[in-house]
Amino acid sequence: MFDPTIYENLKVVAEGAVYDLDLKGELLILGRSDRVELASMSRAFAIRFRLPDKPEASAEFRLEADTYDLSAEILEKREAVPGCRLELFFQLTVNEVESQCLAIQSAMREIWGTECRIRQQVTFDFDHQDKGYRVEASVDFGRKFGEEVIGDLQSLLEHMAVTLRRLAELTG
Repeated sequence: MFDPTIYENLKVVAEGAVYDLDLKGELLILGRSDRVELASMSRAFAIRFRLPDKPEASAEFRLEADTYDLSAEILEKREAVPGCRLELFFQLTVNEVESQCLAIQSAMREIWGTECRIRQQVTFDFDHQDKGYRVEASVDFGRKFGEEVIGDLQSLLEHMAVTLRRLAELTG
């Protein structure tokens, strides 16, 4: 028998917290992915959700562990500091790119602060530009996370729900 890795522990707690919020009716799960990349032996987990009453915006919680982190932890390498990469994504459609993206950036900074990197990517369907522009805003914390953040995952999900509500308001 082996001990679960940091990745597995964070994944189980985050997934359980999202499913608990779904059961309470506070979130609606749209999909999930749990991958093992056999070529590199890396792991990736993602779960997508939205607020039940706000279909305008959705969010995705992504957790990844690469070969280096997994092997450093399993082999107990003293010089290594294993952990997982955690990134958050928010998707919505806007009609006015410049003003709405500035408003999205401002709202994201207000909620997530200045310590993390917030990025937006805008895409559109060339044949259907009249249907708006798809925006994916991401929050990259720029560091690895260990099991010390397990107690903060519920708060992180609550911040994601606040972000979804604010983004839905910006599109309305």
